[in-house]
Amino acid sequence: MCFQMYSGARPLTMLICSTVAAKSAQRPYRYQAYLISGTPVKSAFSSLHESLQQVLSERLEWTELREVQEKAYTAVVAGNDALIIAPTAGGKSEAALIPVMDDILKNGRPGVTCLYLSPLKALINDQEDRFRTFCIPTSLSVMKWHGDVAKGDRSWKGEPPHFLMITPESLEVLLQEKTLAADLRQVRYIIVDELHAFVESERGVHLKVLLERMDRLAKRKIQRIGLSATTGNPVEILSWLSDGRHNEELVAVPSSPKEKHFRFIVEPEEDGRIEALIRTVAGKKALVFVNSRSVAETLMQAASGRVPNLHIHHSSLAPATRKASEEAFLSQDGACIICTSTLELGIDIGDLDVVVQVGPPNTVSSLLQRMGRSGRRGKASNVVWIVKNPCEFLCSIAIIECAMEKTVEDLRPPQKPYNVFLQQLFLFLHRHNAVSRRQVERELLSHPAFSTIEPEDPDRIIRHLLSKGYLAADGEMLMPGTEAELVFGRSNWKDLYSVITGGGEYRAVTPDGDMVGMLDARFVNSRENGYVSLGGRSWSMVKCDDDHDIVVVVPGGSAPSRTFWTGSSEEGYSPLVCRKVRQICARGRTVLPLAAPEKELLGQVFARLPQESETPGLLVTERRGTRGLEVVIFTFCGSRFNRILALILTKKLGSIAQVRYNDFIVKVQRAGKAGAAARVGAALDSIHAMERSRIASALPTPPRDGWKFARVLPDNLFTGLVTADYYNLDEFMETFAGMNITISVTPTLPPVPAAEE
Repeated sequence: MCFQMYSGARPLTMLICSTVAAKSAQRPYRYQAYLISGTPVKSAFSSLHESLQQVLSERLEWTELREVQEKAYTAVVAGNDALIIAPTAGGKSEAALIPVMDDILKNGRPGVTCLYLSPLKALINDQEDRFRTFCIPTSLSVMKWHGDVAKGDRSWKGEPPHFLMITPESLEVLLQEKTLAADLRQVRYIIVDELHAFVESERGVHLKVLLERMDRLAKRKIQRIGLSATTGNPVEILSWLSDGRHNEELVAVPSSPKEKHFRFIVEPEEDGRIEALIRTVAGKKALVFVNSRSVAETLMQAASGRVPNLHIHHSSLAPATRKASEEAFLSQDGACIICTSTLELGIDIGDLDVVVQVGPPNTVSSLLQRMGRSGRRGKASNVVWIVKNPCEFLCSIAIIECAMEKTVEDLRPPQKPYNVFLQQLFLFLHRHNAVSRRQVERELLSHPAFSTIEPEDPDRIIRHLLSKGYLAADGEMLMPGTEAELVFGRSNWKDLYSVITGGGEYRAVTPDGDMVGMLDARFVNSRENGYVSLGGRSWSMVKCDDDHDIVVVVPGGSAPSRTFWTGSSEEGYSPLVCRKVRQICARGRTVLPLAAPEKELLGQVFARLPQESETPGLLVTERRGTRGLEVVIFTFCGSRFNRILALILTKKLGSIAQVRYNDFIVKVQRAGKAGAAARVGAALDSIHAMERSRIASALPTPPRDGWKFARVLPDNLFTGLVTADYYNLDEFMETFAGMNITISVTPTLPPVPAAEE
């Protein structure tokens, strides 16, 4: 069977296989799409500095640049801020590096000319060799600077390096070093790798503050070059990066057509899924992606001893453990890493035989990143999906359909970055000891990163900090107060250098002081049976030091343990994925060429949906659930939207009603026997008339420890932060305002199996 879609002139081949309950024979199907490759451009290779040409031709055997590198060279040489969009292993790093090197070599620029900013220390370690391959033969110097580099090596004597590779947090530290920071005045370029990993987080706000401070230090508009493999709104993200300081140029080159293999294994039993995983990775170099650290540890325990050279990789493991996992792929033998999103980014782990996705990822962006881990160096991408039920199968197909259409999630920066504002406020006071209130407000509000903060908010914050002792005043002069000294002043104010919250975790160490990893405070305090799985090994917790957030562990312990981390649960599918699921349900089929058994699996999902499910908006209906009659609201909007809707309905329907939600529905139980759907429908309709403040009042306030500096924020501003960036209330209201409400109560929907509710 062959399915073809035409949108250009070159083929992209996708091989799809499916296995139902790990027992059906594998059936391959071929999918072809045609893509436009982009307009050829004049070669810049011959215009490069002779030394750079020599490196490219003799060491890398290059005789020309790739299209993305040609276009990036033109954009950077023209003096533009640029965002370079290309797939994983598509040559983005070289696209940014080549024009910068060319400029340094041609103009003999001294000192630190380029900062390379990365979201991960491991990515810097990986990219260092790539940079050195280019730079060392041309007598250009490269240096990395981050927390895992020995303190004695985080400096330079005499001539500074031409390229400095650093994380935002380490750049914040470096800017406090007056002597070394002075050498950063020479910087002319800043390369931000994996830009999409920053944009939606407070680290992105911090990044923008640092970029602005670098401009002020250098007294020039430093050229900014962003690198990314995925974003749904690249023009907006380029503007976010550039802030209108230079001309902006988007360098987006479609990925070259490559063969992609997909195989699905649908297995309802956990033991069966583990067996399928072991069969899939046996004798292969494989990355196994899961959606949480807890699942990674569980799979590691189950597969240990059954898969040779098996490793684990997630953010709560000690750096040495993660590094050992990465180095396992340098060997010629088969190796398998069970990992979370920590290996999504551009770390080069070499040639892969297969990428395994256990459960669908939450976003299309994640799929593209993970799929890009394989299919390098001329090989076809090979992705195996192991899912537990027809619903996960449907979501997997929806994600693939979005990827086929090149539709990716938009990125939205935080709207109320009070947390970063407070960090910068205390840092500014720490640097200057005592400054006027007017100077503080003028300095911070002039940062584009804080443009969404209301002009009166800084005064509110300062008055609150004065009343709580975090600031002290001498007339108009402000300085850190005793509370700030107590809370943030330890280790020379080291805690201010990062906006990443470090609370809520304990360091797990051996009696010899070797770090094993990080454990969630709630998990440690629950004690459970005293056993923990960390790094795929079993440990016994023998001593807990609450004052220093340390738990001592020793190897051993045969009792099963389920390690968990707060916030590590699945966040739910993106609204883009949920909308695509609705489209597939509405048409009653997928565009992927599936065989009869797989179509039957999808049919099981379609059969549980009302006929009106394709109707846009909210569909309110009734069904017989495991606990009696219940009202089901089909939204297909994602769990973030549905969470707000469930909270509002709980307020409107009263405490008797029980409201639950997932990514696709909101379920109401005990809403009454007669006319329950109509009652819920009326409550939904009344939301259209609610003011933003009333909706916000229905949303519970989460604990402040999720934000590093929120403890010192006035209550009303913390509420504003939560409603804007935790609940994304404005997005909810915009979406809800355009929704019609349809009520359908006959025929009653069939019940959903309890395991899938």
